[in-house]
Amino acid sequence: MDLRDRLGDPLALAAARVVAHAAVQPLSRAARANLEKAPDDSHSNLGWSLERAMFVTHPLDAAGHMAGLRLAPLTMTFLRGDRVVADLPLAGVGLAAAEIWLDAQLAGAGLNPAAAVKTPYALPEDVAAVTAFGQDHAGLTHLATWFALAAASLEAFAAGLPGDLAPGPSPVRCWPHHFDIATYVGLAAGDPETAAGIGVGLSPGDQSYDQPYFYVNPWPHMDPQSLPQAVRPGHWHRTGFVGMVATGAEILSLTDIRAATEAFLCASFDAGRSAIGA
Repeated sequence: MDLRDRLGDPLALAAARVVAHAAVQPLSRAARANLEKAPDDSHSNLGWSLERAMFVTHPLDAAGHMAGLRLAPLTMTFLRGDRVVADLPLAGVGLAAAEIWLDAQLAGAGLNPAAAVKTPYALPEDVAAVTAFGQDHAGLTHLATWFALAAASLEAFAAGLPGDLAPGPSPVRCWPHHFDIATYVGLAAGDPETAAGIGVGLSPGDQSYDQPYFYVNPWPHMDPQSLPQAVRPGHWHRTGFVGMVATGAEILSLTDIRAATEAFLCASFDAGRSAIGA
């Protein structure tokens, strides 16, 4: 099966997205329970393991214990370094039961429990309403492929940036609040609220687009009325945020999806950087 088939119909992934977004929350709470708080909340974010095709926390202790989530089939995992300690298939399992299972794994490793940890953000209503995981959703396989494409493309994009950028690109990580996977390329030192930078990532879909989409968002925001020409196959998004966007449907219009996605990210970054004069 080629990449195009494995990505599936990007407009048919909403249900899978909601389930997966809910399922990563216990992982993030495990990180909050066991890691020192970072000023930017990055201790709570997740990596995408290309080797294992799953989300993983930062190592939770010196022994390398991590909580993980495989999307296809939907499975919660507890690891020590490269070794899987235990798996919990989530089909038919309640969210509370999954949290109890994860806390038992954490306790067995001498780590703090996660279930009682409060997150400092509100989830979308449909995600917050998830209390149990149904039978495996076909869309989860396609959604996993979108995250894998994004992780590989973003790593390649970051690796190809000029070495003199400072502060430069952050690690490619998934943020459990919005469930996007991204790097932020700092272009100037100082307060990140005012210093120039560009966020580059993939959202699996949200209120702006009910499908996965790649985005390149320059900061500070540009004037939506005076933007440079959009980079194909994408377009400028002007409502709520100003950034270059290529939806899943637009990505699937490409011939060589992987190479063209990386080219889109690079060209959009260059256009955004030029537009903000950074």
